[in-house]
Amino acid sequence: MSEFKAKINTKNKGKFGKAIQVRLVSDLKKSQEYYRDVLGCKVDDWGHAERNGMIVLLQQANSSDDVRPNALSKKRTDYPTEWEGPEYGWDTFIHTSWDELDDLVEEVRGNGGHIAVEPFTDVHGKWEFKNSYIKDPDGYNIVLGSMREIQ
Repeated sequence: MSEFKAKINTKNKGKFGKAIQVRLVSDLKKSQEYYRDVLGCKVDDWGHAERNGMIVLLQQANSSDDVRPNALSKKRTDYPTEWEGPEYGWDTFIHTSWDELDDLVEEVRGNGGHIAVEPFTDVHGKWEFKNSYIKDPDGYNIVLGSMREIQ
């Protein structure tokens, strides 16, 4: 990494824009309906699914073998706290407010969504976390996560 960094002209750095996650899906129409009807996204014919700060670009996979949600990441002991990593694979992590997370979970559940992991809390150092996992039709885990400093 340091060899590459030495070659970069740091005087003329451009700015990265908003990142849009691209997701290969087994059935584009079904996924568009899910993201619209279950997650409450605005969905267009290009495959953009957007709600507030979350944007996912749904694209039809050539083969169902090409649809590959992330596997569980390797545990690490070098995080800034005692946390060693998630217990399930993460495909999308969406920051939410502490007070809205449970309401979002109930909204998705009420719309027929699959809550793969119910809301749970944990503590890492001086932070308290609350997360929940939603599984989409292709098995992608969408993590709703919030945190607050312990008082």
